[in-house]
Amino acid sequence: MKFGLMFANAGPFGAAEGLTHLAQTAESVGVESLWTVEHVIVPKGYESQYPYSRDGKMPGTEDAPIPDPYVWMSYAAAVTKKIKLASGILILPQRHPFYVAKESATLDQLSGGRHILGIGVGWLEEEFNALKIPFEKRGPITDESVQALRSLWAKGASKHEGDYYKWGEVESNPKPVAGNIPIVIGGHSKAAARRAARLGDGFFPARADTLADCLAELKAECEKIGRDPGAIEITTGSAPTLDEVKRLEDMGVSRFVLPPPGFTPDQVSEGLEKLGNEIISKS
Repeated sequence: MKFGLMFANAGPFGAAEGLTHLAQTAESVGVESLWTVEHVIVPKGYESQYPYSRDGKMPGTEDAPIPDPYVWMSYAAAVTKKIKLASGILILPQRHPFYVAKESATLDQLSGGRHILGIGVGWLEEEFNALKIPFEKRGPITDESVQALRSLWAKGASKHEGDYYKWGEVESNPKPVAGNIPIVIGGHSKAAARRAARLGDGFFPARADTLADCLAELKAECEKIGRDPGAIEITTGSAPTLDEVKRLEDMGVSRFVLPPPGFTPDQVSEGLEKLGNEIISKS
C-alpha cells in the first residue's frame, strides 16, 4: 500500500515554512505522495453543495487561502527529493489544455518525473459561472481535455479537433519525463468511475460511502470496453488503522490518503512519525 497526504496545500501548509516542514517530514517517514486541492476563486455566499461534508460547505472560511497547485507543487519539488507531487484534484474543465500540458510537463521535468495529474469535473457552479464556462458541459469538456493532453504530451507536433477545442499542428514542450503523466480521475459518482475506466490511469473515489459502488461501476465499464480494471490504480482514504488499510487493500485499493495530522510543526512531526512507525512500516 502507498500512502499520501491530501489537502497538502491548505491552511498553514500554503506558506513556505509550513509547506517545507510538511513535505520533508512526510518524505522522511515514507509517505509516497502529496495531494493538493484547488479553487481559482470562491464566490461569496455560494449555494452549490460541497459533496464531501455534511453541511455542504468546504472546510474553512470563504476567504481561506487556496494556493495555486502548480506553484505549490513546484516549490514542494524543490525542497524534496523523491516524494510525488499530485493534484488532488485539478478542476480540468476550467483550464485550457495548452496551459495544463505546459505546466504539468514543466513540473514533471523539474521534479524528475514525480508529477501525478489528478483531475475532476468540479462541483462549484458559481465558480464556473464567474469563469464563463458552461457548468452543464463540464463532463464532456473534461473527457476531451484528457485526450488533448495526451496528444500534446506525445512526441512531436500534434493537432486536435473536437467539440470544445480545435487547433492545427502545434508544438508543446517540454514533454513529460516518461512521455506521459499518470492521470487520476477524481470523483465519488458512477459517472466518475466510468470516466476512469475509459480515460484514467487511476481513480480517486474520495467518499467511503460510495467506494464499493464506484469500484463495481469501474469494473463493469472496463468489461464493456475490454480493459483490465487492474491496470487502473485506486486511491482513497479512510481511518488510518492497519485493519482499515488491509480491508481497502483487499478491495483493490493501492494508495491510502489522509489529511495532515495537525497544523503546528510539532503536531505534524509527531503525527507523521506515528503514521510511519505504526501504519506505513507495517503495511
